[in-house]
Amino acid sequence: MVSAARPGEPALVLVAHGTRSARGVEMIAALADAVGTELGCGMDTTGPNPLLRTAFVDVLGPSPSEVLRDLDGPAVVVPAFLASGYHVYQDVPREVAESGHTAVAVTPAMGPDPALTRIMAMRLRAAGWQPGDAVVFAAAGSSDSRARQDVRRAAGMLAEQLAAPVRIAYVATGAPRVPEVVAALRESGSQRVFIASYLLAHGLFHQRLHDAGADGVAEPIGVHPAVVRLIADRYRTAAHELARANVH
Repeated sequence: MVSAARPGEPALVLVAHGTRSARGVEMIAALADAVGTELGCGMDTTGPNPLLRTAFVDVLGPSPSEVLRDLDGPAVVVPAFLASGYHVYQDVPREVAESGHTAVAVTPAMGPDPALTRIMAMRLRAAGWQPGDAVVFAAAGSSDSRARQDVRRAAGMLAEQLAAPVRIAYVATGAPRVPEVVAALRESGSQRVFIASYLLAHGLFHQRLHDAGADGVAEPIGVHPAVVRLIADRYRTAAHELARANVH
């Protein structure tokens, strides 16, 4: 069954990592719905939206190539990743190539971005953080140096936003790990330690943060109007460029 977009109106394919957490899957679905509402002026919202699709590069399906093969019209792929590592630089382009789709624009990843920084600061304060408390910037981690550089940029932005030092730690790949940094901060005299979650959705990685020994753990970035606008802006910019390319 091929889903067709109206002429000149690209479909939006939101690509996420994938998780076995039902709560995480629901969050991605809610994010996609919110983006659809944001872009609703030009999209069919009377039922399942053929112009708004989700895909996953790991754990779940459908894959981006499967979704793209199901589209008969231009498409904009938005990688819902907070740093540009292997999935963004390798998996997404490979999936686009394997789909055989000839009218696809791929946007930059979501992060780092000032909008995400402001959300992290808000989530951290909601978890109880106050000036003077230590902050651990917790990212999933990556073996890709470009992703680690993105994490360093994002952590620097949060430090500037909070006007406070921020220590980077990783949940899954890379060192130092989150519990190690929490323990080191306590040994150095920090009475209260809070974890800022540089994760998009709930899942196994975020759950591990609650076992790291901190006084509080901020919620993941999640569905927030600023995230929705960020994705919508990525889509609009790429859709405009795709339309210009088709004209020329």
